[in-house]
Amino acid sequence: MWERISPSIGLTLVGVGIYLGYMLLPPFFNNWQFQDSVESEARLDTYNTKSEQDIRNDVLKAARENNIPITDEMLSVIRTGTGVTISAKYVVHVSLPGHPVDLSFVAASKNALLTAPK
Repeated sequence: MWERISPSIGLTLVGVGIYLGYMLLPPFFNNWQFQDSVESEARLDTYNTKSEQDIRNDVLKAARENNIPITDEMLSVIRTGTGVTISAKYVVHVSLPGHPVDLSFVAASKNALLTAPK
């Protein structure tokens, strides 16, 4: 009897694993891409004269492109004389059957001029 049930249990577990991956991996992948965009933006904007509002707009655009649910209030952009700091905290809701999950993410980067005092 167990010889017939074991393959079906195994296939069910594989199916559940694939479904969980399908539901949970996209938010992590989107966060990874958004984090890369934030780091690039901080690195490039340290060496140009873009205003905080322009940097904020560029980061919000990158968030929209990566399906990141952030608003202007969730984003912090600080430009000092020696560098740029960008951070965004957000939550992605994943509706799993029977157990919805809220995934919390923080995308942040701080970059300083090479000639800045330490």
